[in-house]
Amino acid sequence: MERIKAVFNWSGGKDSAHALLRVQQAGIYEIIALLTTVNRTTHRSTMHGNPLPLLQAQADSIGIPLHIVDLTPKGNMEDYGAAMSKAVEYFKTQGVTHFIFGDIFLHDVRKYREQHLAPHGIDVVEPLWNKTTEEVMTDFLTSGLQTVVVTTMADGLGAAAIGRMIDQDFVNSLPDDIDPNGENGEYHTFCYDGPIFRYPVPFQLGEPFSQSYDIRLDDGSVKTYSYWFADLKEL
Repeated sequence: MERIKAVFNWSGGKDSAHALLRVQQAGIYEIIALLTTVNRTTHRSTMHGNPLPLLQAQADSIGIPLHIVDLTPKGNMEDYGAAMSKAVEYFKTQGVTHFIFGDIFLHDVRKYREQHLAPHGIDVVEPLWNKTTEEVMTDFLTSGLQTVVVTTMADGLGAAAIGRMIDQDFVNSLPDDIDPNGENGEYHTFCYDGPIFRYPVPFQLGEPFSQSYDIRLDDGSVKTYSYWFADLKEL
């Protein structure tokens, strides 16, 4: 049976790698590209802060082409929507009918994706959906994927968690108010080895640094969010 053409929305982190593994195992979709959003100034992925050369190194090891969507620094959701719409229309010319994501339980995020992709005739696929966060983490820990914490919320796990491996000890150490998968943004990761990779992706952790962002909320107010980053680098 001919497989369905799809684009995988790639962050470089744990949930992306986990979802991609499950998609590959199912064998239903032909993934023609890993789509990544990157800050046009820093050349790092949004939120995770993974540098573009390492995202490319991941794609090379996985064996799927990387497609970059450049985002304007401090851009709003309209900027993001316009950039993504352009990418979607490009992939439609390649026969793509599905976009795949690694979300777990954030219904507002999934609703946003579906609302913006449906007008383009693109269906949303969520391989990790409809499981508890504990089930997803247990499945991840037995998957063979290897990942490291590269971003944390400053008022949550903070600098101390930067560089930690995602293993059972890490999960056991998490406070009760932290989702095990970091689904609420508590932490982000870089995945560098495991079944989806043909060879490990070499990297090094730089000196952690903090950075704050002012985000305009739906009600027009502005809230400041602060994060720690690993300053991830190529070897």
